[in-house]
Amino acid sequence: MKKTRKPGGGRKKLKPEYDAGKNLKEQIDAAVALYEEDCSLQSIADALNLNPIKVRKLLIAAGVYESEVAEKVQDTFEEYRETQSYKEAILSTAAALDLSKASVTSYLPYQKGVYFPSTASKEKISVGAERQRRYRAMKRWRDEPTEENFWGVVLAYAGVKFKTYSGLPFTYEVRKGRNGEYTKELWIDRRENSKSLAWSSIVLALGNIKEEVVERPKALGDIRGVTYIYGMFYRFGLIDVPDEVKEKMGRPKDRKK
Repeated sequence: MKKTRKPGGGRKKLKPEYDAGKNLKEQIDAAVALYEEDCSLQSIADALNLNPIKVRKLLIAAGVYESEVAEKVQDTFEEYRETQSYKEAILSTAAALDLSKASVTSYLPYQKGVYFPSTASKEKISVGAERQRRYRAMKRWRDEPTEENFWGVVLAYAGVKFKTYSGLPFTYEVRKGRNGEYTKELWIDRRENSKSLAWSSIVLALGNIKEEVVERPKALGDIRGVTYIYGMFYRFGLIDVPDEVKEKMGRPKDRKK
């Protein structure tokens, strides 16, 4: 007599305590901790009993590893990924850059499920991918400091936490108009209030940066919303602030981005 299968039945896991996602996160966290102590890839590999290539891939997944080769591979892959499957995009990238398939994958972050390109909304990408997006936007602007590229930086940092000169936290968002394109206006969210900040004000303040250390917001000009612009520019790494102000504003980990 055939036994009726119970709901939820099926083959039991050989290792029910095994969690691949959790293990990967632990490896990433350990690699990042050592990397931030200026350890080399080889020394990190030795400490974690891994090979250097896997260590590099872990750091790329965390969004902290930066190199021209990694950026070129990832940018090329994302371009192909917009119209091709994951495997096809890897092969196309390998052919375009004259690299092996293994080399291409070694410069891509670990992937689980669907791959989302750089144009995907933040809700669909990992924290590491967000950090990579910010780094690339800033690098594009530094390489070619146009107003359009700086707007890309502002978009990349939407939703990130900033602090004002006095230490008050805030974030901003950029809304889209009826045509689906972003409006050139930022909405500052601080506590329960939202205030608008014009893009023209940000551009004006950008042109007023004269010194590396900017003593106070008004040094960027008598501009509406300059206290928020000051916090943004500090987080972007465009300006430095007095040591006593850093105690209130903090020392952002990714200012170099």
